[in-house]
This record gives sequence, structure tokens and C-alpha cells, in this order.
Amino acid sequence: QLYRDARECLTLLSQRLGSQKFFFGDSPASLDAFVFSRLAPLLKAKLPNGKLQQHLKSLQNLCNYCTSILSLYFPWDGGEMCEPPASTLRSADGGEGEEDPHKRRNQLLSVLVGLVAMLGYAFLSGIVSIQRGSVGPAGRQPITMEEEEEEE
Repeated sequence: QLYRDARECLTLLSQRLGSQKFFFGDSPASLDAFVFSRLAPLLKAKLPNGKLQQHLKSLQNLCNYCTSILSLYFPWDGGEMCEPPASTLRSADGGEGEEDPHKRRNQLLSVLVGLVAMLGYAFLSGIVSIQRGSVGPAGRQPITMEEEEEEE
């Protein structure tokens, strides 16, 4: 029932938009921002069930609407929104083509850089310190947690 209602809503939006650039003529209104904010993720996201996404891609005017807003207001994102779904893009051996051949390496490097940054911050801010030997600075014994609590 939910998919049926969503399909009907998309069809009604498509009929309302017709061949116009925006819902209320040649300039965008708040309704355009709202509709785009709902349609763009539906077009761009990889979904486990692509029925609704396929229906939206079949409504060419809504698909073109999202693509034109994306290119107008988000030119750095580029990318065609109405491309065929990822499930139809297969390599010759039947496996899915890797979007970024170095994706795993980049993920690992990101984690390592984050870990080094956190450890560096912990050492530089004094959250973590390394003490060598049993004698602290100026010949004093380091204070243990029990002694620190007793001093307070």
C-alpha cells in the first residue's frame, strides 16, 4: 500500500510539473526546494528495493527537473541523476564494476589518519602521558589514584 501511494504521489507531481521548469513557472519557489529535497535522494541513493526509484526514473520530467536543479545549484556534484540503476551496470564477468579501484585503501588510510590524529591530540593535551621509570620529575614519586583521592 505504501509503495502504491508513493507511486501515485510521484505521478501526480509529474502531472503537476508538466513541461514547466519549476512548479510555479520559471523561477523556483519553496515548494521546489521541498520537492527536490525528497526526490534527489530517491534518485541518487542505492536502495535495496528499487521499485520506487525505477518509477521516478520513468517520469522523465521529474528526473530532468532534479537534474536541472542539481546542475544549477550544485554544479560541483555534476553527475547525471537519470542514469540506469547500478543493478544494470555489470562488468563482462558478471560482477559489479568497482566505482573507485582504490576504495579499500582510501578507507584504511582515512582510519589510520584519524587514529593518529586522535592519539596526537590525547598526548599533546595531556589526556594521556607516558612516564618512564618509577620516579617522576624532580625526584618525586608519581601520585597514584588512591593518593590523589586522599589529597582532595
